[in-house]
Amino acid sequence: MKLSTKIIIALIAGGITGLLINLFAPGIFPELDKFVFTPLGKIFLNLINMLVVPIVFFSITLGTAGLGDPKKLGRIGVKTISYFLITTSIAIIIGLTLASVFQPGNVGEFDVTNVKYESEEAPPVSETLLNIIPTNPVKAFTEGNMLQIITFSIFVGFALTMLGNKTKGILNLIEQGNDIMMYLVNLVMKFAPYGTFGLIVSAVGSQGLDAIKAMGLYMIVVVLALLVHAIITYGGSIALIAKRNPLTFFKGFAPAMGVAFSTSSSNATLPISMSTAQKNLKVPESISSFVQPLGATINMDGTAIMQGVATIFIAQVFNVDLSLTQLITVVLTAVLASVGTAGVPGVGLIMLAMVLNSVNLPVEGIALIIGIDRLLDMTRTAVNITGDAACAVIVAETEAKKEAVKA
Repeated sequence: MKLSTKIIIALIAGGITGLLINLFAPGIFPELDKFVFTPLGKIFLNLINMLVVPIVFFSITLGTAGLGDPKKLGRIGVKTISYFLITTSIAIIIGLTLASVFQPGNVGEFDVTNVKYESEEAPPVSETLLNIIPTNPVKAFTEGNMLQIITFSIFVGFALTMLGNKTKGILNLIEQGNDIMMYLVNLVMKFAPYGTFGLIVSAVGSQGLDAIKAMGLYMIVVVLALLVHAIITYGGSIALIAKRNPLTFFKGFAPAMGVAFSTSSSNATLPISMSTAQKNLKVPESISSFVQPLGATINMDGTAIMQGVATIFIAQVFNVDLSLTQLITVVLTAVLASVGTAGVPGVGLIMLAMVLNSVNLPVEGIALIIGIDRLLDMTRTAVNITGDAACAVIVAETEAKKEAVKA
């Protein structure tokens, strides 16, 4: 049985198990979760998190060195960031539109008298951009600061390219280190179905049916928006720009999407998503190694969709009519926030707080959605990494055509 099939079976079985326990034996769930499901998920998460930092360093260093021409690196960088910014804008517009049509905040009664939520402040965009360059690379590695690790790796890869044969030994060492990491990824993936099962049972079982029922329409709108964005925006760009079959793309990338769904972390899924893109989607390692780690840090289309739906939902609950100018402000704020809060813990809710503040909506409204955010976080993470892979495929195909024209 293929690994992707095992992961899908684990997702379905985990979801059903979590619902059944929640429905028929909610009293025993805390003990089962503590001693069975959480340990299963935690072991899997720790295994893949163990590989993230070295894989990012080795892969981006090799990717930069493999591109060779600094002009090519700059061209790929512009294509990548442009794709991420455009798709993020489209994502939040889809979220705003569907939430305005279905009006989840006008269905049911929500008690807003006692809602409280204290939002963390995000650093200014200027500070985030300045902090991209690490003053201490070792500290960046120990803290897992992805933007700084990516920047340092690009500099190292560029130096290896410029120095050529002088540093051939170092380049070989980094290639061997990357081979070791990829071998370990394949080893860890053997545990993926069990870890996925534990994570899904824990997530579904801990939510409670009452919370899911109360927020049912909100959840449906978010998931529908995610599906529309994945199929139309990603599928359309794969078909129109990359000239590839979208169904083949989604089928090939399915194993990574399953892992992302269970872990709710783009960074944690990075080793699997890169390996899947390179093997199943035939993305060159040099491009995958540059585009996907960058996307895992700054590409947040799924989060943007949640922000769009949540903004309209909260406005409806608090009986606030948003003007066209305010809706445009929401789009611009969300797009800027996706870059400005890159690498900040709890980034989704921090970004949402920034968006709500930009149109004078009460940040306390986040308390209404936070109860079921764990389930939705799973779906939007799967969409986020799919966008990274779609970008990698498009960049690879456009670069291949450019090289063919030159030849």
